[in-house]
Amino acid sequence: MAENNSTDQKDHRQRLPQRFVETRPGALADYEMLELLLFHAILRRDTKPIAKRLINHFGYYAAVLRINVAVKGVGETTAIMLKSVAGAAGRLARDGIMDRGGARQLGGADGLSQN
Repeated sequence: MAENNSTDQKDHRQRLPQRFVETRPGALADYEMLELLLFHAILRRDTKPIAKRLINHFGYYAAVLRINVAVKGVGETTAIMLKSVAGAAGRLARDGIMDRGGARQLGGADGLSQN
């Protein structure tokens, strides 16, 4: 039975990323998006229960990515990886705003006003 569970877990780790690539943005549940991240930090354990526990503990996806406390099943490496994703998302949002008319387009070549 344990071997079957291991096989199911391996198949799930292959199916979920494939679903992410093949579906529209937002099609995956928050815990599934979190699982995709956890796959890279937690290599040999089932990440679905951890992802669901984190969502329940913090209340919503973005709060999980801002993790700054010890939570059962999440080590320091995993917490740093989750926080780095939040940092990357913030930079993407900032750069996207700037590319659409923010500070970079207000002035000279360096993006600063020439006043």
